[in-house]
Amino acid sequence: MIQTNYNPDVLSCLANLSNDEVFTPPGLVNNMLDLLPKKLWNNPDAKFLDPVSKSGVFLREIAKRLMTGLEKKIPDKQKRINHIFEKQLYGIAITELTALLSRRSVYCSKTANGKYSICETFDNAQGNIRYERMQHTWENGKCIQCGASQEVYERGDEAESYAYNFIHTDKPEKIFNMKFDVIIGNPPYQLNDGGAQMSASPIYHKFIQQAKKLNPKYLVMIIPARWYSGGKGLDEFRDEMLKDKRIKVLHDFHETSDVFPGLNIRGGICYFLWEKDHNGECEVINHNKGETITAKRSLLEKSANIFVRYNQAMSILSKVQKHKEKSFSILVSSHKAFGLRTYVRGKNEPFEGSIKLYQNGGVGYIKKDEVIKNQQWIKDWKVVIPYSSPGDDSFPHLILSKPIVASPNSACTETYLVIGPFANEKTCKNVSTYLRTQFVRFLILLLKPTQHVTQKTYGFVPLQDFSESWTDEKLYKKYGLAKEEIAFIESMIRPMDLSQAEE
Repeated sequence: MIQTNYNPDVLSCLANLSNDEVFTPPGLVNNMLDLLPKKLWNNPDAKFLDPVSKSGVFLREIAKRLMTGLEKKIPDKQKRINHIFEKQLYGIAITELTALLSRRSVYCSKTANGKYSICETFDNAQGNIRYERMQHTWENGKCIQCGASQEVYERGDEAESYAYNFIHTDKPEKIFNMKFDVIIGNPPYQLNDGGAQMSASPIYHKFIQQAKKLNPKYLVMIIPARWYSGGKGLDEFRDEMLKDKRIKVLHDFHETSDVFPGLNIRGGICYFLWEKDHNGECEVINHNKGETITAKRSLLEKSANIFVRYNQAMSILSKVQKHKEKSFSILVSSHKAFGLRTYVRGKNEPFEGSIKLYQNGGVGYIKKDEVIKNQQWIKDWKVVIPYSSPGDDSFPHLILSKPIVASPNSACTETYLVIGPFANEKTCKNVSTYLRTQFVRFLILLLKPTQHVTQKTYGFVPLQDFSESWTDEKLYKKYGLAKEEIAFIESMIRPMDLSQAEE
């Protein structure tokens, strides 16, 4: 049956066009606006800036609230419209196209002073939604403002440069020459950095840092959650955020589709309220499968330099850390343990003097002298484990692919990390079994921002005596976990067969 009365919001339909420049659904915008004090909607002097306007939805939804909130103070509807759009709402578009789209959404006309514009007082086409074509400033092949690759983004005048106005200036306050009460938006997430396999570097943090320079009363933005514990070039930004006592509320979504239907941004999404006059703990709200768990806590936990996203994990982590054991990460190699790239392939069959090579898609056989580094590990027992985690972000997770007990005379490409080496097969098998426990994989989850499981992500996993075998039951008992803590671990992590200790 065809619905003849269905009239979708066009901005909802635009919500999932790109991972780099994600359009924001109106419902999500209003959830973010709900973080702000209600008194703002009754204040005719409050000023709002969206520094990364794509569809104009933030300004449009703010305008709706101001139209209601200022009705008594400015009873005449047209005067109220003129006041709100000319004196209170400001935007900086990210491209020429989004400038036109934003003005059409906000002013009902692609030109602010056009015949059909609902605001009568603008004398120029841009109104308060500005766009100026910017150029990158190249130095050693990178833009000094945003880090974009010159090879990728140096384009002619006919092509979009993706040199965003808001971050390509040392003086963002000069764009409008005024102070803003609220800065709110959804910044571009990444730019191609010219690296191997079209790799990308995050850019969203630069918009947050620039917004703070304007010293607003409130800052609200939605960004990828990778910054919690990872992200290329985000160490300084993460440190700034975790130590910033002005972050008052943080909404955390492990599954991107909960906020952006149809998208899967590995590591999830978050949005936050930064309040200039707040100085204390943050209200952290975890969203999962329609349920929410809320806790007031510090973003920066003792003995950690990352944000532990799950509120229910804090008591578990505390019990583990009370034992003050060394980290299992000391057994985990860095990337490219043997110096062999993913594309290296061995012969299909063993030959005289060959060693086994665990490679992408299976095993092959190579000469020992083809190994570039750590040749001394070849003769030992070790566990090799895939660098990339299996599956997507849906619950419950596997986190790790099956660990492989690798006998002497073996190596691996960078498809795998190496754990060990070990003196004998028994120790190696006990390590493999340990890695299969839900307990260990849960602790890895806490430090895993993307699909890759690096040496760093094993940081919370405690080192054990591997002369004995470990099971979840033994580990739960050792660390004194309560029933609800065990239930939480097992709701997050999928069981893995403990009996298959080698391949």
